[in-house]
Amino acid sequence: MNRRFLVVMLSVMVCRSSQADDFVVVGEAAAPAPIVVFDGAPPITREAAVTLADYIEKISGRRPSIVDGVPDPQPERAIWVGDQPAARKLFPQLKLDFEHPEEILLACDGNHLLIAGRDRWNSARLDVTTHEGTIHGKQLEYGTANAVFTFIQDKLGVRWLWPGELGEDVVKQSTIRIAPFEVRYHPQIRSRAGVFHYSGLGQRGYGRAHDWLRLQRLQLHSIDMGGGHGFGDWWERFHETHPEWFALQSDGTRSGFPNPRNAKLCESNPEVAKQWLADVECSLAADPTQTIFNASPNDGWASGHCVCEKCRAWDHPDGEPRIFNWFKRNELHPALTDRDVTFANRLGALLKQRYPGKDYYVLMMSYGHSRPAPIKARPADNVIISSVANFLGRTNLIDDGSTRDTTHREQFAAWTKIAPHLMWRPNTGSPAGWQQGLPDLSVAQTIKDFRLIGDSGCMGIYVDGVWEHWSTIGPQYYMMAHLTWNPRQDAAALLDDYYRRGFGPAADDVRGYYELLEKARMEFVAKHGYGGDVYTFPQLYTPKLLDAAEAKLAAAAAAAGNDELYRRRIAFVNVGLDYTRLVVDNARLMKDHWTKPDSVAEQKVRRNWEAIERLCASTPYAINWGPVRPTTPRMLGLHPDQPPPKKKKSRQKVVNDLDLN
Repeated sequence: MNRRFLVVMLSVMVCRSSQADDFVVVGEAAAPAPIVVFDGAPPITREAAVTLADYIEKISGRRPSIVDGVPDPQPERAIWVGDQPAARKLFPQLKLDFEHPEEILLACDGNHLLIAGRDRWNSARLDVTTHEGTIHGKQLEYGTANAVFTFIQDKLGVRWLWPGELGEDVVKQSTIRIAPFEVRYHPQIRSRAGVFHYSGLGQRGYGRAHDWLRLQRLQLHSIDMGGGHGFGDWWERFHETHPEWFALQSDGTRSGFPNPRNAKLCESNPEVAKQWLADVECSLAADPTQTIFNASPNDGWASGHCVCEKCRAWDHPDGEPRIFNWFKRNELHPALTDRDVTFANRLGALLKQRYPGKDYYVLMMSYGHSRPAPIKARPADNVIISSVANFLGRTNLIDDGSTRDTTHREQFAAWTKIAPHLMWRPNTGSPAGWQQGLPDLSVAQTIKDFRLIGDSGCMGIYVDGVWEHWSTIGPQYYMMAHLTWNPRQDAAALLDDYYRRGFGPAADDVRGYYELLEKARMEFVAKHGYGGDVYTFPQLYTPKLLDAAEAKLAAAAAAAGNDELYRRRIAFVNVGLDYTRLVVDNARLMKDHWTKPDSVAEQKVRRNWEAIERLCASTPYAINWGPVRPTTPRMLGLHPDQPPPKKKKSRQKVVNDLDLN
């Protein structure tokens, strides 16, 4: 498909020039309709209006003016951004109460266009300081901004296939006309940025997709639900002054086993709950936009839990038996889910008492030995269960701590029946090189998973972690983003559109490339399971498979002909294939090198790493260099200067404390 045909398609969809009642955004004989932003709009909302003007200019070559507040005189036609008195008079038939969180409204009557949504903010506290830095213009809800981004995509036909200029697809037109319509929507999944949390609002470090995440309506969400644990600094803060707040160990001490960062608490101690509430008060003083407060036990999920009589009284004897560890001791004991839910409910009651009428929640992670659903305890109406159900890309994965071989999907299904508020918080693992940036694709299964999440009523998703390698996993990232905004979309049509808009006449060949790799990956994990390490990847990414993949991209380049944009995008995808060859070659060479050093192999690996670094530098969004540097934990053993991590003891002796799934 060529770009001329795309213009025709968009003309049919957007520019019905034969209709006299169409709204003219830009016309050959008419100046661009002005954009009117409501008076006192917060910074990010106004920035969205500027983004709208940017894309109208990119499409038509003409930039509309932006008016802040009430225009005088009122224009005969205009784009009204946000709920405002003049727009209410122009659209008297529209209900502008915005009853639902984050609700958006797009409406056109032929003379005017309204793009609005539910906006909530504290004008006195728009700048919020976090441990990552200062967030400027933070709001509680960003309905209008997300409405703008929806309009740009759905009505102006813009696509953001991946971050950066190359991933942006804009079809130029001299005239933009919009037929009358009305669309309302409010997202079920209100905590969305966690799907690509490294590029969340105010986040720094590995993330490189901040602008892309915002345009996809994920970054500006209304609930911030982190994916971590709740008490990582408590041992340092309180172990000297309040040792009784920490878990009683089987040897009678309160030692903080297994380590300070992962020390467990005596959850039944009422003073622990009081200190948690005091921490909530401090957090709100620093950031009054917070509504979610973490109470999840620290990591090291099998180790160091409290054995005092009061804590154990909260455990249900019919809970699934699990293997628990203390210093030089193991014991079979019922799962801790009833205990953790009881603790969360106690905190929820304190939170409600301290802040009556506030929409505040306790976040409790269902993780490790609290993965199974509780037997008797039930989460209160202000408790959110964050289910660490690791079935993203690993559908049939069995919980490593289960003595009944229960799968993560089964555990999640049990929670959907009893939790009033549920969040999905999967770890991704590395079934076929996800952590190393290889094409560990499970697009078809991911589509089903996100539909399941939507049907379950989940209010949030947090994925640990998405490392932003757009040339190897791009189609899956794109689907994850769009299905997070609306899990009930037509996923097949969405995927078709991705390939067609991204690669035109080469769409089928590029799609064939990714689906070839996905099919091989799915067959590999079906045969070998999900627990391989970097040295098993050459069994999947064989020369035969990679040569076949290369042939697909060669066919794509031929189909693209002389279209420079499509050829550049195919070259972008090809960076991922080149990277995969280099990493797999390193894995093959280094596997033998650690048992029998080989200077020739070592030099080859070093040259491969130099080539990898050049690839990442030349095409930054293709492979994210930060997470795949040879010094990072996920790449250990693939460079001569970075030996592989030591293997832990087998499960038969001691359950692995760290959830590496």
